[in-house]
Amino acid sequence: MEVSLARVDYLQVGVTAQKTMRLLPASGRRATQKVVVGDRDGVITCFGIKKGEPATVFKTLPGPKIARLELGGALNTPQEKIFVATGSEVRGFTKRGKQFLSFETNLTEDIKAMHISGADLFLCASYIYNHYCDCKDKHYYLSRDKINDVLCLPVDKVNCITPVLACQDRVLRVLQGSDLLYEVEVPGPPTVLALNNGDGGDSGEEIVYGTSDGKLGLIQITGSASVPKWEIDNEKKRGGILCIDSFDILRDGVKELLVGRDDGVLEIYSFESADDPVLRYDYVLSESISSIQGGCVGKDGYDEVLACTYSGWLTGLTTELAYREGGSGEELKLSQEMQSKISSLRNEVEHLQMKVLGEREKYQQSSQSSSAVSSVPAFSVNDKFTLNKDDASYSLILEVQAAIDIILVQSDVPVDLLDVDKNSAVVSFSNCDSDPNGNCLLATYRCQANTTRLELKIRSIEGRYGTLQAYVTPRIQPKTCQVYQYQIKPLSLHQRTHSIDRDRPMNTLMLKGQFSFAEIHSWVVFCLPEVPERTPPGESVTFYFQNTFLGTQLESTYRIGEGCFKSDNISTISILKDVLSKEATKRKINLNISFDINEESVRHTLKLIHPKLEYQQLLAKKVHLIDALRELQVQEGNVDFLVPEYRSILEEADQLLEEYKKQPAHLERLYGMITDLFIDKFKFRGTNVKSKVPLLLELLDGCEQDRLIAFFEAAS
Repeated sequence: MEVSLARVDYLQVGVTAQKTMRLLPASGRRATQKVVVGDRDGVITCFGIKKGEPATVFKTLPGPKIARLELGGALNTPQEKIFVATGSEVRGFTKRGKQFLSFETNLTEDIKAMHISGADLFLCASYIYNHYCDCKDKHYYLSRDKINDVLCLPVDKVNCITPVLACQDRVLRVLQGSDLLYEVEVPGPPTVLALNNGDGGDSGEEIVYGTSDGKLGLIQITGSASVPKWEIDNEKKRGGILCIDSFDILRDGVKELLVGRDDGVLEIYSFESADDPVLRYDYVLSESISSIQGGCVGKDGYDEVLACTYSGWLTGLTTELAYREGGSGEELKLSQEMQSKISSLRNEVEHLQMKVLGEREKYQQSSQSSSAVSSVPAFSVNDKFTLNKDDASYSLILEVQAAIDIILVQSDVPVDLLDVDKNSAVVSFSNCDSDPNGNCLLATYRCQANTTRLELKIRSIEGRYGTLQAYVTPRIQPKTCQVYQYQIKPLSLHQRTHSIDRDRPMNTLMLKGQFSFAEIHSWVVFCLPEVPERTPPGESVTFYFQNTFLGTQLESTYRIGEGCFKSDNISTISILKDVLSKEATKRKINLNISFDINEESVRHTLKLIHPKLEYQQLLAKKVHLIDALRELQVQEGNVDFLVPEYRSILEEADQLLEEYKKQPAHLERLYGMITDLFIDKFKFRGTNVKSKVPLLLELLDGCEQDRLIAFFEAAS
């Protein structure tokens, strides 16, 4: 059965955070449901649809921004009490808008995630989890990494309280009281949790998770271990998952999975068999989807998927068709209801146009007045800077509540800007200073009208670290700009992983000195991405990393006065040695540095690099031949006389050019990595081999792997 849904835009509230919109249960004879949404202005809006128009049930006064909104009530009764988390406080409202609860928690940080089950309240700040029962503190847990979401298995099914934390270090932490029961490794940083089918499935133990890199999975949480059920990879390279719900939109007796992503893609997955879910429908909105719900909102008998976007638009995809098709010459009669709706919309548009003209004239007059004072308008920006494992590049996503005019990107370290298919902005580059402390990149993105979201792709060079800055200017008057800074770290292409291959040849760097656990942790945070800023609990900590570009690995273990770093890539050890020495010198701390270099690791790293080098060299040669081959094709009119290799180049010319365009300076980066590896190998021996670099570069062009390894060994 094909899914056919029609879009309906209901109304717009203020900028919204993740999971701040819910549908109240249907009450009385009416089958339609009320919508309740909280925004960053602190306003809770509850509305229903009457005669096709939104009708407000209640609206609260502005206050602190709302981070989460959940529904609650006694177990096994309709969940129609509204709870919101603002700052460190939880407030409760009835479905009519009367406040009945104001609970000031003992959390020192703002609440980031919330879950309610009967009289139990589960709250999470960045690293702290608290469980309250009837507003009394019961349990507490300090997480090793940031907590993104919290959930509790349904008590009526599992007969015990089992909270689950979604943590940034790619782990789901299952708790029992104040203790960690066990950890569940997932393929990406989990951003959202939801009970399967809305109730945890038949056993009540099934949890659906979504990750920031767009993966989706189902895990069964038992009393002693986890059982993975299915996992869907992000093959279409879509955005991260922000919200999940279960609802039977197809009316086939089985609830579908509704998914909202941060690139505006709304997806519906169905369970046609007992195996993995299948994507049945998708729809693209222009901005990220912060909340998603399934229910009946607009009209009795017509189910819909309701989405709330970042800028506060509440948009429904309803099963009620919004149009009818008529044959040629057939007169299409509009119902009285539709005619009155069109008429009211026209009147509303005319009224708004007159209002805009009046305000514009008023602004022009006041701006020319000598006594006028111009105030800077505030605007919200939703930004995200993450490393993509697939192509070893950083994604910078900037989303603004108003339309974007210009984004200027500046960097004091060399970075490459890669092409993004979804990006329709016009980019222009400016010449930069030759001064090493000046600009290395200055690029301006001019956005098309009504663009509120822009995605950029950036690739950095390991060993070169500094700051990337984005200057965001929206289309508002008076012109104003906000600056956002992002750190490019020394080992910027490394990503956290759960384990490493211990059979690889490893190089070791040992540090000893009079430094605290917090000090060495701050140095590791400075060097590597995805490390929590807060010092982990315990006496020592171990982190594992993988280089997304080469596939080399790093093990980092440290405690007070001691640090040990192991990697199969000498260049990684060299960068760590230089940066950690510099950071210790800044704080006037003496370091005793020792290292153990495994000669076999150089051969191993070259074997990892060489296939990529061969592929890129072949691609570059093919691209250079395309123009000449096309000229031959035009002159001769037939290319049958060409060898099959050249004919295939002509056939695949567009794909080859597209791939080459997407990976600028890829070959130069590989040359740079091999050169650094050569220099670093001998640097640890105290030998300067920079004079031999030109010979190495000559050798690299069309070089075989064995000859390259022989050159490295002969140089010693």
